[in-house]
Amino acid sequence: MSEAPSTSRRTLLQRALQSIAGWAVWSRVRPAAAEPASAPETGPLTTRVTRPYDAETPVREFTSYLTPNHRFFVRSHFGPPAPELIAEANWRLRVGGLVAQPQELTLADLRRFERVTVTAVVQCSGNGRAFHRPKVPGVQWARGAVGNAQWTGARLRDVLAAAGVRDQAKHVQLQGADRPAVSSVPWFTRSIPLEKALHPDTLLAYEMNGRPLPLLHGAPLRVITPGWMADSCMKWLTDITLQKDEAKGYYMQTAYRVPVTAIQPHSGLPGTSMVPVEGMVVKSLIAAPEDGASLGQGPVTVQGVAWSGEVPVAKVEVSFDGGRTWEPARFVGDDEPYAWRQWQALWKPASSGSVTICCRAIDANGQAQPETAPWNPSGFLWNGWDRVTVTVRA
Repeated sequence: MSEAPSTSRRTLLQRALQSIAGWAVWSRVRPAAAEPASAPETGPLTTRVTRPYDAETPVREFTSYLTPNHRFFVRSHFGPPAPELIAEANWRLRVGGLVAQPQELTLADLRRFERVTVTAVVQCSGNGRAFHRPKVPGVQWARGAVGNAQWTGARLRDVLAAAGVRDQAKHVQLQGADRPAVSSVPWFTRSIPLEKALHPDTLLAYEMNGRPLPLLHGAPLRVITPGWMADSCMKWLTDITLQKDEAKGYYMQTAYRVPVTAIQPHSGLPGTSMVPVEGMVVKSLIAAPEDGASLGQGPVTVQGVAWSGEVPVAKVEVSFDGGRTWEPARFVGDDEPYAWRQWQALWKPASSGSVTICCRAIDANGQAQPETAPWNPSGFLWNGWDRVTVTVRA
């Protein structure tokens, strides 16, 4: 489903709307049995879509450094594959395309490669989509389509080295075992540049937080691209194909792309090039107190998390007057590449009433969270100031 250069942007919009319509039909006809039976066991999540099951983590859970598996947000396009397709006895990882020696690997084969653990934030590209104005179509994620976990597995570059990468290869196409329920919906196929695939921290993960990868998070094998958005973190991985060009198809050539330059709402698709969503942008969240909380006059510890993809977070600032003035927060806890930083700020309310608390992070390159994130047609990469409004009791 790749688009020729001559295809108009109006046509792309029409096809995107047709795809959304196809999703609506699919959600009505998909058998109830196809919904993951494990959904009720995922713990304190906020459901955004029931079929396929998409749910986010309440931000209060982010007072911990690692997000437990059962509290980690869940996102997929079609839901988990049939169990027999990913049972360890049946599952295989195929590595082909521009390689010298195509491979077919079992999970036991992958465990023979050097075992590596990376702590990394995984965040849906649409996290915060609900805050874009005007609203855009798609899952209306608020603040919790993100989590921080320890991922363990084999380096993707080690697996590719065993296959022998040919000089012509520039991109690595990824395919999972999940499938759409109707033929009019395209497969979820993505690719990443070879440079990212060969990075020593890019993993083929079979464990999450020290336990076997859960079904809803991509078991038995998931790609982890630290510092990049989760659209490249393919779940239920079955096929790796090295090739000259980006993957073809809707989810690479049309979806999960953002404009190079900012555009205005209602202007149609921009008169500029669209590029794939890749790296995360600097962002922070307030985990406590919760929005709507009632507080006493005594000192309050405001706490949260901040992250910035491949660039370290340099500082976090907090405002107790809706963003007019700012003061620094202090970092606490672990400091690891690709993971989020925990932060705290001690606040003693000066008076009673309603107060809006804001936070913003600044990365090591000087990039700061904006008051409002630039609008784009898909609602990706929201990183506006985080805000909670609390009431201070007299």
